[in-house]
Amino acid sequence: MMGTIPEIDNKILKEFLNNLSDGVYFVDNNRTITLWNESAKKISGFTAEEIMGKSCCDNILIHIDDKGETQCNSACPIMEAINTGKTFESKQLYLNHKNGHRIPVSVRVVPIWDSSNQIIGAAEIFNDLSAKISALEKIEELKKLILFDTLTEIGNRKYIDMNLYTRFAELERYNMPFGILFIDLDDFKKINDKYGHEIGDRVLKMTAQTMIKNIRPFDIIGRWGGEEFIAIFVNVNEEQLISIANKLRLLVGESVLTTPSQIIRTTVSMGATLAKKDDKIETIIGRTDQLMYKSKNAGKNRVTLG
Repeated sequence: MMGTIPEIDNKILKEFLNNLSDGVYFVDNNRTITLWNESAKKISGFTAEEIMGKSCCDNILIHIDDKGETQCNSACPIMEAINTGKTFESKQLYLNHKNGHRIPVSVRVVPIWDSSNQIIGAAEIFNDLSAKISALEKIEELKKLILFDTLTEIGNRKYIDMNLYTRFAELERYNMPFGILFIDLDDFKKINDKYGHEIGDRVLKMTAQTMIKNIRPFDIIGRWGGEEFIAIFVNVNEEQLISIANKLRLLVGESVLTTPSQIIRTTVSMGATLAKKDDKIETIIGRTDQLMYKSKNAGKNRVTLG
């Protein structure tokens, strides 16, 4: 007879799990969630009350890899651990936050055995890889300098201008290359018209947070205006810039905003370019803007390099 994970009523164990910085949850052999610690709530946004008793594959965390492939079915690390009795460790996956944006996480799954040496479920341990401390410090700095976009909680247009000025100075003095992306949400007016501006604002924030949590700490992304964003990447070549752009594009496309009545997704079109010696802020922005429109005209949800 297959065992089940008993309800954990050990106060010391619960306190221990709730004080871990890692997110931890337990599932039984049917992948029903039987425990959800405080860090799992902090990282994912989902409370224990929202999660307990549900299956981990019920469109909750929706782990995907860097190719956009969902792990909840054929590649499910929890089922691998349960079926093989082996510990599973991922390089990096991306879970879906309650607010819709994607968070990079490391994942470790271990099988759980009962006293009869039968596997009765598994525990997943995951932690946030998005350099939260650095991000929080950056946010406080932006607020102080009035460089903060309050809606999306990333830098604003002035912040982008200041960073572009610095990047051009480094290019001239030290020959340090950099590239930029001009990013525009696809069909954003339709989202506003269909769902209202409050939902539109949440989609903007979801998109911004997905992108900023998945770039390097020293790279920059800010809101240029409306549904447009600009990202700046230092010390990259064309191949690296395209790789970064497609990663962000994919993660935005896999982000999900869930409301009581609907599930909302969006995509982005991008223009990408490396800075040239004779560029100015106006020329590099203008070039990537035109490249972004080429992506729109080619079918949207793509990157055009120029």
